[in-house]
Amino acid sequence: LNKMTGSGSNEKSQEDNQKENPQSKDEETNSRQEEERMFLEDIQEHIKYIERSVKTMESRYIARVLRTIKGIRKKAFDNLLRIAINKHLPVDSPSKNQLLTFLDESMDIAGEGDTVTADTHHKKSSLLEIEIYFHLLVLMHLLDSKRFDKAISCSDLLAGKCEANSKHSLDLLAAKCYYFYSRAYELSGRLRDIRGKLLARLRTCTVRHDEEGQAVLINLLLQNYLQYNLYDQANKLVSKVTFPEAASNNEWARHFFYLGRIRAIELNYSDSYQHLLLAIRKAPQTSAAGFKEIVHKFAIVVQLLLGEIPDRSIFRDRSLRRPLLPYFQLTQAVRNGDLARFNTLVDKFKPRFLANKTYTLIIRLRHNVIKTGVRMINISYSSISLEDIASKLQLDSREDAEYIVAKAIKDGVIDAVINHESGTVESKENVDIYSTNQPQEVFNQRTTFCLQVYNQSVKAMRYPRKTYSDDVESAEGRREREQHDLELAKELADKDDDF
Repeated sequence: LNKMTGSGSNEKSQEDNQKENPQSKDEETNSRQEEERMFLEDIQEHIKYIERSVKTMESRYIARVLRTIKGIRKKAFDNLLRIAINKHLPVDSPSKNQLLTFLDESMDIAGEGDTVTADTHHKKSSLLEIEIYFHLLVLMHLLDSKRFDKAISCSDLLAGKCEANSKHSLDLLAAKCYYFYSRAYELSGRLRDIRGKLLARLRTCTVRHDEEGQAVLINLLLQNYLQYNLYDQANKLVSKVTFPEAASNNEWARHFFYLGRIRAIELNYSDSYQHLLLAIRKAPQTSAAGFKEIVHKFAIVVQLLLGEIPDRSIFRDRSLRRPLLPYFQLTQAVRNGDLARFNTLVDKFKPRFLANKTYTLIIRLRHNVIKTGVRMINISYSSISLEDIASKLQLDSREDAEYIVAKAIKDGVIDAVINHESGTVESKENVDIYSTNQPQEVFNQRTTFCLQVYNQSVKAMRYPRKTYSDDVESAEGRREREQHDLELAKELADKDDDF
């Protein structure tokens, strides 16, 4: 009986599923058609902007397309891209067949092909900018779907197409194409293979005064050098080239980040910290979470190397709380001058620090931890023996403690005297900080920073075109109008006389 009732219940459930399946299939079909319609409408809008940009020679329309391409990138699938390419590219276009080979042909294409062929009244464009736009969409989709071999082949074709054409209307699109060209090789672990090609393209963009291309290629080359720890070559590149002032905020943010890393390796921590702060300020406020995370990590380490303690509000940020946890614990160890805790944290989080490329800088923090410990000992004790200092700082010998204390006195970290006869360190009386120049120096630093932010914000402002002069009447037009009014007045006067 149990078996019979079980089989009967299974048959009922199958019948219920069969009844519900047609409705669910209809809903799925409707949602798919709606996604396809919205995707094709977005593509159509982008193409209109590109055609308007080519017609009016205004690059701001293509800039708008590149700003909103992220939304289309999330919706892109192989079948939708195939439909869009078939719809907008001519049949005899060689790029069309090349792009279709990179996309997988799904089972839905046969059913959806009717909608494409039925739309025969649609005017297909043969503009090179539209071909490159679709090529860029396909490359982005291949990278998102992790088909890196196809992505490299697609990026090579795209880079060759950009090199073969020197139209100024392609400048913004070509810059974006080279970014994803480098990204394809980076994800494949072959970033060093394209260094020569990027250098050659940078030379071409410099000759053609392509500022956006120069900015993107300089940043790509700096990324290429820093990926393989070639800091000397990166520094030479920075000294030889001039980063264009008209570059976008995103490119400026990347450039300041790379400059900050280079200056930090060169022990120029003050300039490095300023560059990293500018990178944080230039970065998008509502996106680019990964970029802001890595910049904050470098900024925290560099600030610690400067002898300053980062603000606690940085570690309380909801999006940065978990990624910055090792750096928060590191900051606490440096602040307390706890060398044992510092060494434990470095050993514990070494793989993470190596992945972030901050390990080299963190190793340098050991001296700062010791300096902080010496400063705290100097504040706590008016006189203390060198042996006690060595034990508190966990140093190997009394001579090491004496050398470190002498170095701290010379650098102005502490105000004390070493008594070699008794083997003690005697602290001098604490001086009121407001009787020194330190408050003035801090105030000067803050004023300089505010002035820099103001000057950069003024430079970054964009003003509308001077179209008011189009409505102003010219001198010749004014004379003609006055002459016409005089003649009309004479005619009226003559008519009055006749009357």
